[in-house]
Amino acid sequence: MIAQAPGPATGSGQGQETPQELRTEEAGLAKQLANPVASLISVPFQFNYDRGIGVQENIQRATLNIQPVVPFKLSANWNLISRTILPVVNFQGAAGAETGQLNFGDTVQSLFFSPANPGPRGVIWGVGPVALLPTATGQLSGIHQWGLGPTGVALVQRGPWTVGALANHLWSVANNGSNSNVNATFLQPFLSYTTPTAWTISLNTESSYDWAANRWAVPINLLVGKVTKVGNQLLSVGAGVRYWVDGPASGPHGWGARLVATLLFPTR
Repeated sequence: MIAQAPGPATGSGQGQETPQELRTEEAGLAKQLANPVASLISVPFQFNYDRGIGVQENIQRATLNIQPVVPFKLSANWNLISRTILPVVNFQGAAGAETGQLNFGDTVQSLFFSPANPGPRGVIWGVGPVALLPTATGQLSGIHQWGLGPTGVALVQRGPWTVGALANHLWSVANNGSNSNVNATFLQPFLSYTTPTAWTISLNTESSYDWAANRWAVPINLLVGKVTKVGNQLLSVGAGVRYWVDGPASGPHGWGARLVATLLFPTR
């Protein structure tokens, strides 16, 4: 059963939202979006542009991450949150035979078991398994390995502020012999501020550490987003920049860009 998000007030007898009620609903959804384990069905489409890839730093990469989030109500006290990331990747520049092609990347599937209500001091948390699925269709678009490990998230929301961190670790579970074993940690500390008019400014880093190669990849992302309504569809749109502070010699360098459009489906 899908967990229900709080429904908006219906101020008039005709069930039509007033402008104030709509702004309140949008601001509430913006706060829920800042929470990775909120009871809100959402389908983000996240576009990332990175450059300076390769030994000669002459490759550009465009990635569209399709990231559906679906909560399920397990009981009165517990929810299960499914978060999926399926990348679609395109390389430009000196990327060989894959230049200009669209390929799927490897899928990351996370499941968070999370209390339905915040804990002491308002802490919201979730833990569970994460799996790496070798769905990549191009040699450059994935690592072509099965992986499994733990994941967890913890955060607090105080007024307009959300602060927290998400982490996971993946190990290879079935090496096909053609690539190195997976042994990687992902860390995503995040900070966001949401206004009463449903604007959100967020700052995070999506850092990963490869324990086999002893190296970091550290992009810092700054994003501005807005929850709005187009017709009957609630959505969030956002844009921002990213900067690669550290990474392998063949990885992205310098500045990049991010665009996000998220379809929202609160349960009435």
